[in-house]
Amino acid sequence: MGDPSGIGAEIIAKSLSDPATRELSRYVIVGDASIFKNAFIFSRADFDYRTITNQQDIEFSNYDILFLDLQNVNKNDFEYGAVRPEYGKASIDYIKTAYSLIKAKKADAIVTAPINKYSAKKSGFKYNGHTEYLSCLSKAKNTAMMLTGGPLSVVLATTHIPLASVSRSLKKQALVKTITLIDEWMSIYFGAASCRIGVCALNPHAGEKGEIGSEEESVIYPAIKTAQAKGVNVSGPHPADSLFYQAYSGDFEIILCMYHDQGLIPLKMVARDEAVNITLGLPFIRTSCAHGTAFEIAGKNLANPASFQAAIKTAASMASRQFKNS
Repeated sequence: MGDPSGIGAEIIAKSLSDPATRELSRYVIVGDASIFKNAFIFSRADFDYRTITNQQDIEFSNYDILFLDLQNVNKNDFEYGAVRPEYGKASIDYIKTAYSLIKAKKADAIVTAPINKYSAKKSGFKYNGHTEYLSCLSKAKNTAMMLTGGPLSVVLATTHIPLASVSRSLKKQALVKTITLIDEWMSIYFGAASCRIGVCALNPHAGEKGEIGSEEESVIYPAIKTAQAKGVNVSGPHPADSLFYQAYSGDFEIILCMYHDQGLIPLKMVARDEAVNITLGLPFIRTSCAHGTAFEIAGKNLANPASFQAAIKTAASMASRQFKNS
């Protein structure tokens, strides 16, 4: 459900009110039932669900939607749009519980609503976000953050780090691992037998052969050559200002970006409302909406559920293809 003080409960309620979305799967919503009920009412949601308080009660004989109530929010002083340690802790408890359902084989995929990183940190959370935490829980050694929407799909070589730290964080072997991970996941989960990957340069004009930076020649190009030797259809480093247009025109399926905003600015420009966040490399499927908690509109019935709906549809599609390939 994400941060209880944000729009997570609302976008879940709105998404599952769509009959086409409900038909894609059976659902276990993990969160706090009192907060969800409030969102369900003010958003005029329309579907049946059963509330349970124990994982052992998960069974779908009479309902296709269950709500696993962790009862970890005090409804007597609840406030929308508030940064509180207890809300941060609640949101992390939801993630941890969802992962436990995966481990117990009671779920096939996780679709996460947004957390507030500041509230989470105030509660003692030591990770930068969902991606890093789920990677730790599952002991996944090679993961990557992919976002897709409209004609663009981007993967980030570095995620939530300061821009000043990007250059020293780029390592050849890490880039090789990310490129091969993209190729593997596109084949397994998206049916792209020969995915065309374009790699962004870090510097303007791809460094101008070292005149505007050395990272292209010392790190990025050697990583590309190594991946090519493994049979991956990858090229670059390309100047970022031209590569996105090429991908938008259909020349590449995936762009590997060197830092967060290099990829997310163009992606959200063309597909903000329907963009989906996918974590590559986990031993299970995890998708998410591509926006934050939107504290400024929480509780006002103004949240757009399109990105969360797209995340549900993507997870269902990936799970279906995984079952067919198994």
